[in-house]
Amino acid sequence: MSRIARAAVLGRPVEHSLSPVLHRAAYAALGLDWSYEAIDCDAGELAAVLAARADWAGFSCTMPLKHAALAVADELRPLAKLVGAANTLLPGEAGGWIAENTDVAGIATALAGRPLGQVIVLGAGGSAQAAVVALGQLGATGCAVLVRDRSRAGALVATAEAAGVQVSLAALAADAPELAAADLVVSTLPSGAADRLAQRDWRPDQALLDVVYDPWPTALAVAVRAAGGVVLSGALMLLHQAAAQLELMTGRAAPVEAMRTALRAAAPGCGV
Repeated sequence: MSRIARAAVLGRPVEHSLSPVLHRAAYAALGLDWSYEAIDCDAGELAAVLAARADWAGFSCTMPLKHAALAVADELRPLAKLVGAANTLLPGEAGGWIAENTDVAGIATALAGRPLGQVIVLGAGGSAQAAVVALGQLGATGCAVLVRDRSRAGALVATAEAAGVQVSLAALAADAPELAAADLVVSTLPSGAADRLAQRDWRPDQALLDVVYDPWPTALAVAVRAAGGVVLSGALMLLHQAAAQLELMTGRAAPVEAMRTALRAAAPGCGV
């Protein structure tokens, strides 16, 4: 099938997404006459949205589509299958869609070169699954996962086992002893969900990667930074997962610095 040079981010809500900024900046830097849109879509609408755009070059999938993308795909790349969630849909050579996950690359690149020590992951959704796999790639053999509802953590536990990362589950609370012992906290919670953790006493030798980038900084990021800790913004993960997506869709090396410059212009102070 002949593909047209159009791509988009799908999700709900999607109007806040900075993915168009990143991908369009990359197209401009590469001299590609491509377009990239933001399309409002929930899980129940995903199949129809894809069917109406069967000749497009690919899609980024944000919440709430990271699990639904697996269900509509005709092929699962190994990493998407391992994570149990996908943020990228690529066209198959004979039609249909291939599910891939670049969130792992985004998290791993954001954390590259940083000592891990004792790691805590907050949350148990698709981003948490990607985080556990990324941590495994970086050499972590185990981590604690703090969740609001243990009954919903089964998929994350299965992902961790498949990735060779041993996880222990605990309740998400500001006084959780795991937080006191953590060297690195990776928060995959949605905006506002980690605010209550800002009230605890943080140490200057602790680090935080918060996948939220809008609004930024989060209350948790402000608290960790005020204590002297290292804070990594979700915009950094966004940048690097988008770069990996772009390479998959276009077959060209991503112009990361051009993308970073565009992101800074669109969201000053976003932390990249």
